[in-house]
Amino acid sequence: MSAAILLPLVLQAIPPAEIRQVPVELPANVEAPPPETDQDEIPPVDPEIIDGRRRPGYVGELPDAVTQRNEGALRAPPPEAFPTDQIPIPDRWRLIETLGVVKERLFDPYNQNTYKGDRPINPDKVPWLPITGNDWFFVANAISDTVFEPRTFPIPVGVQTTEDPDRLDVFGNEASIVLSQTFILGAALLKGNTAYKPPDVEYRATFALNVNYVDVPEKRVLFVEPSKPPHRLDHFLGVQELFFDYHIRNTSDRFDFDSVRIGIQPFQADFRGFLFQDQQLGLRFFGTRDNNRFQYNVAAFWRLEKDTNSGLNAVLQSPRDDFLIIANAYRQDFLIPALTSQVTLAYNRNREADDVEVDDNGFPVRPALLGTLRGREYDAFYLGYNADGRIGRVNLTASAYAALGEDRNSFFTDRPANIRAFFAAAEASYDKDWMRFRLSGMWASGDGDPYDDTETGYDAVFENPIFAGADTSYWIRQTIPFAGGGRAISLNGRNGILNSLRSSKEQGQSNFNNPGTILAGAGADFDLTPEFRLSTNANHLWFEDTTSLQVLRNEGSIPADIGWDLSAAAIWRPKATQNIVMRLSAATLISGNGFRDLFDNLGQDKEYYSVLANVILTY
Repeated sequence: MSAAILLPLVLQAIPPAEIRQVPVELPANVEAPPPETDQDEIPPVDPEIIDGRRRPGYVGELPDAVTQRNEGALRAPPPEAFPTDQIPIPDRWRLIETLGVVKERLFDPYNQNTYKGDRPINPDKVPWLPITGNDWFFVANAISDTVFEPRTFPIPVGVQTTEDPDRLDVFGNEASIVLSQTFILGAALLKGNTAYKPPDVEYRATFALNVNYVDVPEKRVLFVEPSKPPHRLDHFLGVQELFFDYHIRNTSDRFDFDSVRIGIQPFQADFRGFLFQDQQLGLRFFGTRDNNRFQYNVAAFWRLEKDTNSGLNAVLQSPRDDFLIIANAYRQDFLIPALTSQVTLAYNRNREADDVEVDDNGFPVRPALLGTLRGREYDAFYLGYNADGRIGRVNLTASAYAALGEDRNSFFTDRPANIRAFFAAAEASYDKDWMRFRLSGMWASGDGDPYDDTETGYDAVFENPIFAGADTSYWIRQTIPFAGGGRAISLNGRNGILNSLRSSKEQGQSNFNNPGTILAGAGADFDLTPEFRLSTNANHLWFEDTTSLQVLRNEGSIPADIGWDLSAAAIWRPKATQNIVMRLSAATLISGNGFRDLFDNLGQDKEYYSVLANVILTY
């Protein structure tokens, strides 16, 4: 037996206490281990034994120390205590600039910019501001809105004189042109250092300067004086926002909150602006609950006078004796998942029976030149339900309102009348890849008997509907004068869809003696590229009840058919952002029997058009 096999057996037989080191003779074919050498003679370890991998446990030489000169930052830790690729900086907003990726430029609206609120204000640079700390932000915005709009609509011939001495008809030439340039400049000062919760404090101011030019073919359309020319150049500076917002408290660790806002502020009563969408002087309490799934608003507004030609707020005039108190509540995933439901309760208190208001062009707007011409005041209560969201793959927006209350002096009877009017609208759409197909429907009740003591014609407080083609639509964008039976009265309002027979949407009063409106429409949006969208829309409109029109026009019967409103729009965003938006749209009204009955003329015009070229630049 060899020594290699015998040795373990012998060691097992000897007790541990008696084991001693004895020399062992190895076989000739077994090499002896190398002798021990000094530690300094060990060759260096090669970390690249296998290409692309290092020997486990190997640590090479540390890199040179990192030197950072970031004022206000903590002292850099020693390399052996902290990874060298992590360097403390004063705040997260300076991270990109510290890395040298972005350099801030004042006039760059796309990248990081202090004037857009991307990083906090340095209090040392603005000692004149009453702020302390590093959580105040300044946000500036500037907008240029340019409009060029050729159009045609029925234009009444002046009673005293006309541009055309041979004009014998009630309606004259229908072509006109509008140029409008609006500059909007706004600024906000906010306190709060995160994007995940509302600001603690906000001060905001927004001013709008509008310059407009209008040219029409007839006298007494732009001015009440027949001696003035049929064109007008006007300008106005309006205050559209001027408010203070205070964050009262957070009600959960997910930043549900309660806040209060006072001053001139924007407010939209529902998803599409059917009831009230304006910027008015008010006090508003608002907030959220249940991780923002529940939202509420309670607000009171004291309505400001508007400039006649621009529609901007005229803060130097006394506010109107017209108040709106409104409360609404939103709940997500109610009645079904993916659908947000909203309930609205509003009270419009008007006490302008003793007021006589004449607009900047000399036309009376309160009271409206209808019926007995006496002043009016009313209490109108609105109860509404609105929904917005999805049912499966179908997008849905819907609204329903009931208008209840009392008109203290109906202009048909000079007696008090109850208000009982109703409204419903819905728009459904279906998305297929880069296409969206839409169906729209709306019904607003009309007054079937102007001489009873109930007014059933629905009217809103201040509508600005985003619906059925919005302001690309001919009927929504153009104001149709209702000549005969009411001078300086419009059948519909500017940027409105209701046939309300008001003197003015901006300066007039709500009118619940009107013919109502019915609309059925279809449209489609095509996102041909991320920058280019093509939209089309076709609506058919009717009067709901023409009785009030028959009485005002002293006609036996007027058909309900208004006609077809056809429109198309091309929208181009060169940078695929909202900073540059260009829109070119065209619309036509192919008049129906009812429209032609109201606006018949010697030329037998049956089609009217509107072309809109619009450029919006935003900083």
